[in-house]
Amino acid sequence: MHRRLIAPGALAASLLLAIPASAADYTPGAPGIGDPYYPAYGNGGYDVSHYDLRLTYRPANDELEGTATLLATTTQDLSRFDLDFLLDVSEVRVNGAKASFTTSGQHELEITPVTPLPKGTPVTVVVRYSGVPSTKSAYGFSTWHRTPDGAVAADEPESAWWWYPSNDHPSDKATYDVSVSVPDGTQAISNGALQSTSSQRGWTRYNWRSNKPQATYLTTLAIGRFDITTGKTSNGVPVVNAYSKDLGDNDGAARASVERTGEIVDWLTGYFGPYPFSTVGGYVPNTTTGYALETQTRVYYSPRQFANGSNTSVVVHELAHQWYGDDVSLAGWKDIWINEGFARYAQWLWSEHEGEGTTQELADYTYASHPADDAFWTVKPGDPGPDHQFDAAVYDRGALAIQALRDEIGDDAFFTVLKGWPKQHPYGNATVEDFREYAETVSGRSLAALFDTWLFQPSKPAGPAARGASLSGARTAQGIPTRPRSWKKIEATDSVHSG
Repeated sequence: MHRRLIAPGALAASLLLAIPASAADYTPGAPGIGDPYYPAYGNGGYDVSHYDLRLTYRPANDELEGTATLLATTTQDLSRFDLDFLLDVSEVRVNGAKASFTTSGQHELEITPVTPLPKGTPVTVVVRYSGVPSTKSAYGFSTWHRTPDGAVAADEPESAWWWYPSNDHPSDKATYDVSVSVPDGTQAISNGALQSTSSQRGWTRYNWRSNKPQATYLTTLAIGRFDITTGKTSNGVPVVNAYSKDLGDNDGAARASVERTGEIVDWLTGYFGPYPFSTVGGYVPNTTTGYALETQTRVYYSPRQFANGSNTSVVVHELAHQWYGDDVSLAGWKDIWINEGFARYAQWLWSEHEGEGTTQELADYTYASHPADDAFWTVKPGDPGPDHQFDAAVYDRGALAIQALRDEIGDDAFFTVLKGWPKQHPYGNATVEDFREYAETVSGRSLAALFDTWLFQPSKPAGPAARGASLSGARTAQGIPTRPRSWKKIEATDSVHSG
């Protein structure tokens, strides 16, 4: 919210602006940031720049104690503000003074400072808390995943509520220091670089730092017993991977896939430009969930992703997100195509690289595989709605839209767009419309009709519009393009963000 003072003349306006806001002018921050898909997610009235999380975790009984320090700036004259959080709070301080607090709704922590906060005020918020995350739920679900030796926080579009208070929306990105104390023999893994470890009286503390802005849902915590490997990409980016010590039969396939992270990052830089962060890697805990998630710099993989053998395609998908989704994040959840369409298209590019099917062959097969009356075409990747946000159509029809863009503007402009987009909004947020305008600027072409056809119409594009109508390449006796060798691997990652 932004207060606007309107006066008949410049002098009157300046006089009004010089008058301090009265108590009546201070209003509560909104309990939601304004995203129509998730009206209660995030909060209004402030912007967070840094989270400092100091935690202690006991794996035996899932007890978490924490002190979260948030550095923020008010964006309105603020009488009260909310944080998104579920655990039990014992104390809140705002700029050093004790503040009153209460809870409301499914996950709102309402904080009232002793004195109201004028717009533009730097604010330090300290929240002391504790609880058993696995006993908490909101909207009937939990995103805190217990493992035999600890727990994992990794989910989309929310996971922070179960372990730290936050402004939980991708549009409010911040840097992070995550410090976790666990019993000796147990490790704590988070995003970014491991700054230091220290041991005392049977406990070891791990200090992790993410020095680039990061969305709340991209922040992860994994606690357990891991085998950790390290290395570097060809460009010198440190690689840190971790594997649960009880992955069983999935261990070999997980390592054979995730250990190729450095190679895949090197390959992706050829399409997307320099890797945007200071570290990279992934971790595979012993969970029963079935999805993977592009948690920034340290990708989360479920063991089930490797149940049928090595799976470099899912690694490509999640690492592509480091550019498309993590570096440039969606402005609102309706912009999910910027994340998933391009991560899927990266898998198509990898398929071509591996000689298992070109991007055009994959586009032709995808297009032909869904008849016009298939519900697949009713999902609009440019604005799918919260109930269809992670449908296969967002991935596959989203990638079809990218191939259609490539066909429309030609390879030179297309690959300039792919590599240039992360430089347009580095460490920021953007919309589908922002991307279209950028592609138009680079290509010199009007793309409104193409984007509307592929991203916003709930119907199958006509053959000429698809250019997949040519359906080049080998075909079956029924006239359908032959299924590319990579298809089964790519199809297996349709559920990377669902349980």
